[in-house]
Amino acid sequence: RVGAERDGLAGFEVDHRAGDVVGLGADATDRASVREALGFLQVRAIVDTRPGAGSFVAPGALAAVTGAGPDSGLVLPADAGPSALIEARLILEPQIARLAATTGGAQDDMGELLERMAGACDAADAGQRRVWSDADREFHRRIAVATRNPVLGAVGAHLSDLMDQPLWRRLRDDAISTPGATVLQLAEHRLIAAAIAEHDPDAAEEHARRHITRTRRYMALD
Repeated sequence: RVGAERDGLAGFEVDHRAGDVVGLGADATDRASVREALGFLQVRAIVDTRPGAGSFVAPGALAAVTGAGPDSGLVLPADAGPSALIEARLILEPQIARLAATTGGAQDDMGELLERMAGACDAADAGQRRVWSDADREFHRRIAVATRNPVLGAVGAHLSDLMDQPLWRRLRDDAISTPGATVLQLAEHRLIAAAIAEHDPDAAEEHARRHITRTRRYMALD
């Protein structure tokens, strides 16, 4: 809540000299929670993280928190972040891919989306990261459309919208900056598309599950 965040910041000198804000927990769950919370604060310009130096309360952070209105998006339910999204995707998308392979088939534009991703594998380039992200989200949405189930199509569209939120984009950008990550993820997308086109539901489900599991690991959400 905004009030709690405001009270929590009151003890800090709000400039670049403020001390380290967070410390890593003892286990993977703690680390994933800290990473997600820290990413949220970074997106809202409340925390400034500098490689090799640490994470610090950003200049103007107190004003940003106290000035947040009800529509600012600052008050985010604790269960509505990237961890909740990746958990939902891991439950839903393998079954969606399975149904797409069983009753539908690869959409005509899946090949085009894969080529767009292949041409945007330089994660150091912000423009290419945006192209990759848009093509990735559309690829997964098109799988849901391929089920020919309008409810699942709507679910796929909603998941795609959530994957365009600032915090998800930030964690995803960090994840694909790992050397070779975009090449590997592109290969995983090709395997999913091929399994759907070949009407192989077992392979489609398995490749989708492996892909999302790896995404969760790369985003440090497991």
